[in-house]
Parts: sequence; C-alpha cells; structure tokens
Amino acid sequence: MGFFSLLLVASLPVIQLLLVGSLGAFIASGYINLLSGGIRRDLNKIVFTVFSPSLVFSSLAKTVTLPDLISWWFMPINIAITFLIGGALGWVAVKILRPPRHFEGLIIANCSAGNLGNLMLMIIPAVCREASSPFGDESSCGVRGTSYVSLSMALGSFFIWTHTYSLMKKDGDRYAKLKREGSPAIADGSSSARENHSENGEASSDEEAAQLSPSTKLVDEYTEKTFLEPLLSNGKLSSSVPFWNKIMETVHQLIKELMEPPTIAAMIGFVVGAIPWIKSLIIGENAPLRVIQDSLKMLGDGTLPCTTLILGGNLTGGLRKSAVKPSIILAIALVRYIALPISGIAVVKAAAAMGFLPQDPLFHYVLLTQFTLPPAVAIGVMAQLFGVGQEESSVIFLWLYLVAALALTVWSTVFMFIIS
Repeated sequence: MGFFSLLLVASLPVIQLLLVGSLGAFIASGYINLLSGGIRRDLNKIVFTVFSPSLVFSSLAKTVTLPDLISWWFMPINIAITFLIGGALGWVAVKILRPPRHFEGLIIANCSAGNLGNLMLMIIPAVCREASSPFGDESSCGVRGTSYVSLSMALGSFFIWTHTYSLMKKDGDRYAKLKREGSPAIADGSSSARENHSENGEASSDEEAAQLSPSTKLVDEYTEKTFLEPLLSNGKLSSSVPFWNKIMETVHQLIKELMEPPTIAAMIGFVVGAIPWIKSLIIGENAPLRVIQDSLKMLGDGTLPCTTLILGGNLTGGLRKSAVKPSIILAIALVRYIALPISGIAVVKAAAAMGFLPQDPLFHYVLLTQFTLPPAVAIGVMAQLFGVGQEESSVIFLWLYLVAALALTVWSTVFMFIIS
C-alpha cells in the first residue's frame, strides 16, 4: 500500500469527524443557534446514559467470544500501558507547564486516553478494503478487524469511564472548590469561570440542575463529602483522616465509577459474548430476542455523530475564549504522536518476541495503532458533564484531530513496514 493510499485511508475518518464538528459549530453559532449551552448539556447526558452504552454492548456482544478473550489476553495490558505512559507524560507536562489546577486532569486525560473505539472502527475496515492490504483478503480481514476493534472499544470504554472519568471529575471538584473560595485562578475569563448561560438567555446550569430527576443529578453533582471535605486549602489530604478511611473512600469511589452506564454495558457485553447460549438468544438472524441487539445498535450508531456535533458546538467561541495555551496543545501532540507511538513499537515488539501475541499481523497492527490515536471524544462529554474545560477540550480536539490525519498516515506506514 503506497503512501498516498495510506494518506487517504487514515485521513478520511478524521476528515469526517472534522466535517461533522464544523456542522456542529455552525448550528451552534449565532446564525442558527440550535445547539445552545443547555441543549448541548442535555445531549451529553443522553450520550452518556443511552448512546455510548448501547454502542459498547452491541459491538462487544456481537463479535467477541470466550476463545477470543483468552487468545487476545494481551490487549487489555497493551491499553493499560498506553494509559500509564500517556498519563505519566501528561503529569510531567502539567508539572512543567503549570496550568490552572482545574485543567490538570484535562491535560492528563488528553495525553492518556485515545479514541480506541469510533475512530478505529473506521480506520481498520478502511485498511482492510485496500486491494494491497498486507492483512489478507477484505472479507477475512474485515471480520477479524471488527472483532479486534470491538474488544478495543469495550476495554477502552472501561479505562476511560474509570480512570479518565475520575480525572475529569476531580477537575470539576477543584473548580467548584476554587469558585467557592473566590480564587483568582478562575477569574481570568476562562470558560470554566463563566456561568453556564446559553446564548438565548437560558437559566444557568445550577438552575437547570434543580429541575433534573434524582438519577440525572447524580451525574452532575460534585460529591463534596467524597472529595472536598477531606481537602485542605492546599489540596492535600488532611492528616487527621485515618488511613483506613482513605482506602475505603477510594474503593467506594472506584465502585461508583464502575457503576456508570458505559462501564456496566461493557461488562454485560463481555458476559453475553462469552456465554454461547445467552449470545444465541440475542445475536444472530434466528435469535428470538434479536430485536434487542438491533435496537441497541441503532441507538449506538448515534454516538459518534451526536458527540462530534456537541464538540463542534463547544468550539463556537472556543478559539476566542479558551484558556488553553499553544504550549499545552504542543505538549499533548508530542505525547500522543511522538512519545506514545515510539513506546508502542517497543512494547509490541517485545511482547511478540516473548510469544505473548497471536501470529495475526492485523492484531499487531491494532495494538500499535492504539498508541497513535488522537484523544477520546468521551473527554469532551465529561467536560460538558462536569462544567469545566468545555471550550478548552474542543480547541484541543480541533488541533489534535487536524494533526492526526498526517500522524496516523506516517505511523501506519511505519507499523506496516515493521510487521510485514
């Protein structure tokens, strides 16, 4: 596969996201104003509780089997390594650049969490469709690739809605604490310092939250007792809190995050995919309950366009109002497109040399690609949920996805050369 063929394969999915995001920015602008702040917030709740869980379950339950889970055991370790290396480098970037405290989690999240589902769901089948693909005929490559990506999507969802969700939630908690204290760190006109009024004069997010159902409020509230009460003014844990209580609080918070809708959907999808008789009830042309899978797939198909429209809507005014400095964007780009891919080559080559990986070159390619992806779109959903860094995340996405078209092309060429 030539360089220009790879350029087309790698850039088309990213261009699709940019086009849909541009549409979102236009319909959220003053010209049309269909995506006001309140509407984007409500759409994010729908994505979080309905669309994203449906996508994760329908993809995982259909393509993953128990033998697959056993033979692909290294994939969750590979994804964990991407989060570990990216998170460590993001932490270093935070220490060097010293952004406002309520943006630290956003930066680390963008460095560690890649788009392990939707983008790969477009890239891998597109690579398989190329006549000169090194991964076999289109039909066989497509089936294998879809299975790999489905597992990647489910595992990525698990890590994102635990690790990344925790980072973004702490950003929201820090912002709420700084706001109550009247800290000058949030009085500089950044997006997080402004009240969340929509362009047409809707009520603020606090007023909206008062009208939400109790189950929805759980998504929006910043649990003071969990995070804020044990904190001193310098953000460190009080020494008066017993060590055992700290451990129990951490376990309690982890359990809470594991009970979020996307994570629950991933766990149920694993169970359905791994147990043949349950799978036969829901998956397949003759399955008696196939309408459940069809309905969930239909809902899941709305995840990517809806999320991208929202991110585009957040971008309206983001370039003007965002507190993100060019150095922060550059640091995230260096982590995601230089440091992580180089680390990925070392990790995957070492795992292959030790016999940890199946012989399928496509599996190796998927593992390598997991180190080279732009930030996960779910970060924007979380930023909207917790009311911190909405415009900032959209600006980061704009530049990182623009660079992704070239970065994915170059690294795809390198990866195929390595594994061929």
